Amino acid sequence: MTSQSFDGEYIARIIQKFGFVPVRGSSNRGAVRALLEMRREAAQGWIVAFTIDGPRGPCYVAKPGPVLLGRATGVPLSAFHIAVEKAWVLNTWDKLMIPKPFSRALLRLARKIPVPPAADDAQMERIHAELQASLDRVREFAEANVMRVGSEDFPLFPQS
Repeated sequence: MTSQSFDGEYIARIIQKFGFVPVRGSSNRGAVRALLEMRREAAQGWIVAFTIDGPRGPCYVAKPGPVLLGRATGVPLSAFHIAVEKAWVLNTWDKLMIPKPFSRALLRLARKIPVPPAADDAQMERIHAELQASLDRVREFAEANVMRVGSEDFPLFPQS
């Protein structure tokens, strides 16, 4: 999901280049329509993704939308973060980063978090807190270790 804003158009075009289908909407514009479209895509077996800190932040604070979608679809949640070694940082609320050429990057993916279809409000709050904690863990790990990417103790292609 990407916002219906001018900035969201850039993101939509980029994710289309990678073979994904952008769903336009955000927590403050087109949220219901976008969630319904994402629900339909998930029901067809597609992977759906959010920028979970929303269109206005605060940065790195998960919004409830992914948890609601998880309950509606039965699809588990997973947070991820991509840290970059060197980037241009834009003066936006989220400090959008554009990786510089040849910069190292590290993607850290968290374990899956199941969302029961019959989850009550208390369970939804617990799952939301678990998603936030998961996002914090992957972000902290990726940021702390991006400089090690490609080193002997952190090879690009680990041997199995």
